[in-house]
Amino acid sequence: MLRRCMTLLTLTVASSAAVAQPPAPDAGIIGIAHVAYRTSDLDREIAFLGKLGYQQSFAITGNNGKVLESFVKINDRQFIELYAQADPPQPVGWMHVCFEAGDLNALYTFLNTNGLKPSAVHKAGAGNLISAMNDAEGSVVELTQYMPGSRHTLDRGQHLGLNRASTRLIGFDLPSRELAAENQFYVELGFEAENAASSVHLTTPGAPDVHIALRPLKPGAKPQLLFAIADARQTEKQLKSSGVDAVRNGGLVIVHDPDSNTFVFLEAGPGSK
Repeated sequence: MLRRCMTLLTLTVASSAAVAQPPAPDAGIIGIAHVAYRTSDLDREIAFLGKLGYQQSFAITGNNGKVLESFVKINDRQFIELYAQADPPQPVGWMHVCFEAGDLNALYTFLNTNGLKPSAVHKAGAGNLISAMNDAEGSVVELTQYMPGSRHTLDRGQHLGLNRASTRLIGFDLPSRELAAENQFYVELGFEAENAASSVHLTTPGAPDVHIALRPLKPGAKPQLLFAIADARQTEKQLKSSGVDAVRNGGLVIVHDPDSNTFVFLEAGPGSK
């Protein structure tokens, strides 16, 4: 009997340890699926993104036919998700980031076992699997897995503007009130710290080209989206020809949308100058 109890205990501990192991890199976070903003004027924001070369992929409407959400495509796996102003009005700007998972159920099991407690995996309105949680400062962080037949998947190969200022969102710069706690949240999510000086830069094994910069919050600071480009001079010229007030600083090109959100296009990857 004692031997049997010890055997069962050993199996239980081994099973628990197996569940707690991080998912393989291709099953965990493999990229940024979208970043969401609430806008003061949805049509105006869509028009601005059009000047950057990005097209609306699809929209979600309410029962009255009014557009509630617009999905603007960066590439087939990355979107900017725009929310219309609410009633009563809500603050405009950054709402949340959504990471793509290779196997959302496996990632959920790992995160849930290790204390982050994401919401149960379910199918969202667009047809993809989704889960969500709050970061250390209470902001929403979503996780998704693209599914066959979803609106995102059915739109692959479409709405890819020929004059996109960038075809790749590589990360974001996030001002933080609680830098250490926010860093710990992302580490528990599966990211790895690249440094820990005045700011923290993180990446993840499943998406080594994705970077998050956490910086101490300063008055007026807002999150910034980071896009990869090959040539800052060419991007500046292209954006200005489209009527965008673009400012170049060396290898960076900075633009602001109508709600004063900042998009940074920076030279990165093959072909950088």
